[in-house]
Amino acid sequence: MTHYNQLLQQEIRKYREKTRKSRNLNNLARSLLPGGDTRTVTYFKPYPLYVREGSGYLVCDVDGNKYIDFLNNYTSLVHGHRHPKIVEAINNQLTHLQAVHAPTEKQIELAKLICERFPSVEMVRFMNSGTEATMNAIRLARAYTGKKKIMKAEGGYHGTHDFAMISVHPPSEKYGSLNNPESVPEDKGIPKAVLKNVIVFPFNNFEVTEKLIKRNKEELAALIVEPIMGTAGIIPPVKDYLKFLREITIDNDVLLVFDEVITARLSKGGAQEYFKVEPDLTASGKMFGGGTPIGLVGGKEEIMQLYSPERKEFLSQSGTFNANPVTMAAGVATLKLLTTQAIKKINSLGGFLKKRISNLFSEFSVQIKVTGVGSLLNIHFTNKEVLDYRSSLTADKDLHFLLYLSLLNRGIWIAPRLMANISTPMSNRETEKFLKTLGEVLVSIKPAIEEKAPHLINKEM
Repeated sequence: MTHYNQLLQQEIRKYREKTRKSRNLNNLARSLLPGGDTRTVTYFKPYPLYVREGSGYLVCDVDGNKYIDFLNNYTSLVHGHRHPKIVEAINNQLTHLQAVHAPTEKQIELAKLICERFPSVEMVRFMNSGTEATMNAIRLARAYTGKKKIMKAEGGYHGTHDFAMISVHPPSEKYGSLNNPESVPEDKGIPKAVLKNVIVFPFNNFEVTEKLIKRNKEELAALIVEPIMGTAGIIPPVKDYLKFLREITIDNDVLLVFDEVITARLSKGGAQEYFKVEPDLTASGKMFGGGTPIGLVGGKEEIMQLYSPERKEFLSQSGTFNANPVTMAAGVATLKLLTTQAIKKINSLGGFLKKRISNLFSEFSVQIKVTGVGSLLNIHFTNKEVLDYRSSLTADKDLHFLLYLSLLNRGIWIAPRLMANISTPMSNRETEKFLKTLGEVLVSIKPAIEEKAPHLINKEM
């Protein structure tokens, strides 16, 4: 048996021994849910961890094991679990009203806070997920421009509606040339007709992006992009790339849509304030719900007014729980807590952790890349620069999973793709614990790295 397989089986055995109740619950779930799963991103083999409770930066599974949560429900819990002020706001709201078939004052309060914080958002519309947000932003762009096609980055994730599920994880044998990427459906459920209306561009590539926009401008309603690519590996834009996107879309009469579902935490005004680039529309969600479901679309008043039912012809967009008062109350509490000082703290901790992780791997003579901005980061087992989806594929995904499971077994929870983020309850104590644990894991798994990816070993050190 190879070092890698031996170590992996060892960590799997350890995981099974520690999480017997999770295994039993998963066996029960498999009889009621397909594969025991109802959220693809939380599934991993041999079975996912079942969690009982969380508080601050800690979560506890059903077997009583505790973990420092560096995943935070994939960035949505910017204040960690059960922040007292957010819990208080939810409880206060529940004593008055849970859900209702009418608007409430709370939706005005949250809308006002968002419009004050985001430089490009003059009006906002609420929904219940990031998927709904990007779906409605695309539909709104089509209605406003009268054009059908959209552009999205290869490897960009914008939720699970048809027009978003194109070239999210395209295999190399299907994604075509870099100069003309193919539009690849994520699964068999995507109609072929959708592919004709989704143009794929390589992130951080000025020349190809410009060529594709100019070629399709007469039919192109919008370009939607994550200011920092999330699922592909927390990949930041190269210098001036977002400014370039803003300029080229204006020049070609194409709307620019920022998907800020993950990046809204980077500053009070999100990535658009951080990078000083204003889109026409912003789609977001996650942290704005304070741990409850939310999605939102915001942008220029001229575009957003297409939703107004006071117009003779308007876009209908409804949902039973749109702007429900519990979510609105949690969102207001969240944004009031997310001050400039709080953001500075988590961004500083994230930058510190990113640098120290790189240094730690270097001490073990292992070449890796750590991408990220502010409180967001991602480890990649590659010695190549990670600038787009294709370069992210140079990383060894088997080593990703081995590191993930090894950390999880020792009480550090990140994403299987090795993404991590910081929440406001954290301090240097938690980041030092991460680094100490990572060092212990590297002692254990270095033989597997040497065997499976010898090109990552720096023999000169």
